[in-house]
Amino acid sequence: MARLSVDNVSVHYPTPRGVVHALDKVSLEIASGDVVVALGASGCGKSTLLGLMAGFQRPDAGRVTLDGATITGPGADRGVVFQDDALMPWLSAADNVAFGLTLQKVGRSERRERAEALMRQVGLAGFEDHRIGELSGGMRQRLGLARALANRPDFLLMDEPLGALDALTRERIQSLILDIWRGTGTGIFLITHSIEEALFLATELVILSPRPGRIVRRLQPGFARRYAAGESARSIKADPDFVRAREDILNAHFAYDEEIEHAAH
Repeated sequence: MARLSVDNVSVHYPTPRGVVHALDKVSLEIASGDVVVALGASGCGKSTLLGLMAGFQRPDAGRVTLDGATITGPGADRGVVFQDDALMPWLSAADNVAFGLTLQKVGRSERRERAEALMRQVGLAGFEDHRIGELSGGMRQRLGLARALANRPDFLLMDEPLGALDALTRERIQSLILDIWRGTGTGIFLITHSIEEALFLATELVILSPRPGRIVRRLQPGFARRYAAGESARSIKADPDFVRAREDILNAHFAYDEEIEHAAH
């Protein structure tokens, strides 16, 4: 079982107005089969945390490791899905999915075969030769997901990938993410601003404080496992337990904000 670990990590950014303390002593572990979701306000360090796991940056203190080895840069063992789909418009849909395989010198026929299989998995069969400009926003996000899976990574890192989608498309892709998780056992780390999305997708939910980002609460909601067992997304989200959990997080968030505001005065 692969294991991605963040151990007592802190990150600072120098700015013209002084040093910004982005993350403070954050520890987190993701194993194969986990869906860990980070929830928090803008500026709480969620994207910084994902960037550390992806190998895009290094911490100022602490360690980020994969199976005990320090992460020093990006790798095929971690697929990344961005909020902006970051697709290449001059390539076909299938060639976008297979781009990482091209860099790995995988043969043309195998690249095509794997791209087609992934596009079927994300509901894009028949669009292999379409250009990016011919695809809707939801289709492009599905394609970005397929591309991230092409290298068969141990972990999928998702930086608020559904934020720009309409409500109906967003719900469909939430279910797709859990379908992929259920079918592959890939470990997932996802960041979001949506409490409902976090509750539905997470096997573990971590809530970060405003800057500096610290984990102030951890939950194991259980709704993702109910979906994996066959319950529908709509049934889960209409369940009074789901509604109560959402309101509990909202109330705790507002209480925390009031506490911080009171302390500042």
